[in-house]
Amino acid sequence: MITTGSKIGIVCCSNGQKKEYSEKLRRLEEILRSIGLQPVFSDYIYAKEDVFSGTAKERAWSLMEFYQDDEIKGIFDISGGDIANGILPYLDYDVIADSGKTFWGYSDLTTVLNAIYAKTGKASVLYQIRNVLYDHGAQQIEDFRNTVINHTDDLFRIDYRFISSDSVTWRENTDWGAMQGIVVGGNIRCFLKLAGTEYMPDLTDKILLLEGYTGTAAKMETYLCQLEQLGAFRKVAGILLGTFTEMQEKNVVPPMETLIRKFAGKDLPIAVTKQIGHGTDAKGIWIGRELGQ
Repeated sequence: MITTGSKIGIVCCSNGQKKEYSEKLRRLEEILRSIGLQPVFSDYIYAKEDVFSGTAKERAWSLMEFYQDDEIKGIFDISGGDIANGILPYLDYDVIADSGKTFWGYSDLTTVLNAIYAKTGKASVLYQIRNVLYDHGAQQIEDFRNTVINHTDDLFRIDYRFISSDSVTWRENTDWGAMQGIVVGGNIRCFLKLAGTEYMPDLTDKILLLEGYTGTAAKMETYLCQLEQLGAFRKVAGILLGTFTEMQEKNVVPPMETLIRKFAGKDLPIAVTKQIGHGTDAKGIWIGRELGQ
């Protein structure tokens, strides 16, 4: 458990950070120390060749070092991009299962979050700790401190609406009604990298979370086609849509809500939230835990 004074591991399992980002990482370290944490950075943070901070095996090894270090109480990934799934064969899932530590990451780390659940049954958090640096930083710092150190649920309280309903009222997640199940998924592009592998979680009776950064209607259509061909919409108990950044910035028609209903059918519960995804105001959500818990 993370408490005041705890050491936390900082890793980059996906694309390495650019050297010019070093000042922001120093600021991140200052913020984390100011709220009572002791960040310990992996040796594989900065990109050395193209986007690679190290080989897949090296990046996996650096992550496992934190899992095996009893002084490290939680692990936070600060990357995103394309290459996180390369580490999956090199992780020791028995060690992860026994560690009692939570892994946090977003975007391309969707692959790692879901692999951890599929292989161990442990829950992880879809959230980017770098949000404390940006334009909603003050609120992010407050929610992060309260959640991680004081063990509240501030970071996990999200507003949502059901798109199958005529109501446009946004509600807080105190009652999800008939939409119940363990949450899997995350970034739609990255989640689909797991298709056909041992790291893909069973979708039966799950709540499928989908969000995205790049891509407009045509690209989303292909992803939804693949999910349909995997039988996803026949298996899941409901869908939670986060933000789709490029689509929303460009006011793409049809919007994701329309596309998903076409594939999911009229009866599957679908909720929408503005607070899960790539926005700097994004909150966190547990992957591998019951919705709303």
